[in-house]
Amino acid sequence: MGSAWFGYIRAMATPLPAPLTVGAAHPPLREVVAAALRRLILDGTLAPGERLVEDRLAELLGVSRNPVREAMRALEAEGFIDVPARRGAFVATLSERQAADLFAVRLALEPLGARLAAQNVTPEPVARMRSLLAQAQASSESRDLDALSDLHSELHSVIFEMTDNAYLTAIAIPMVKRGQWLLRQSSPLRDPEAWSQHHGLIAAIAAGDADLAEAEARHHVLSVRHQLMAPAHQLAPAGRAASV
Repeated sequence: MGSAWFGYIRAMATPLPAPLTVGAAHPPLREVVAAALRRLILDGTLAPGERLVEDRLAELLGVSRNPVREAMRALEAEGFIDVPARRGAFVATLSERQAADLFAVRLALEPLGARLAAQNVTPEPVARMRSLLAQAQASSESRDLDALSDLHSELHSVIFEMTDNAYLTAIAIPMVKRGQWLLRQSSPLRDPEAWSQHHGLIAAIAAGDADLAEAEARHHVLSVRHQLMAPAHQLAPAGRAASV
């Protein structure tokens, strides 16, 4: 790890409260650490295949090893970290085959999530989705990819939370977060057409039109898959790290 990495992660550590009071006012420390590590992976500071050392991460983030260990377990469950037996922890790689598999799961779950969200629609999450979409459009104009990535993840998480299906949400939310990795440096995240598709999806959910919401979600996933898997954005073949 080079000096630039140390400088970056020290900067990331600055906002971490010490000590952090666990309770209604603050998220658990493991979630704060997980968010910091996830951001470092998403923006490429922690590169695919890079070894992760608990002691070093704990020191640089100014926390004990326990929240780092818990955060790494959470990120392993989300697919951001690989932990081969007796070999330590590494930033996961994403091959073309894995990306295709991820889209296959998205194609199964996102239309279902949109249908159930439309069947359980209430005003508050609809207002939240519209606010997130407005923020995304502003971030797209300013080319703020960090904000776009977070807003995309939050928007789709809201849809799954609206389903009122704990099993679907437990499966889908990690998939949404893993999808951030694919989209972080890809054209679909920056493409105004991809974001405009969300208008139709949100409108269908808000109207309680389950059939249309399902169709809009399916169209969106297929469109993004087509853009991302096109030759100009081709990922690495199976067994090699993706370049995104």
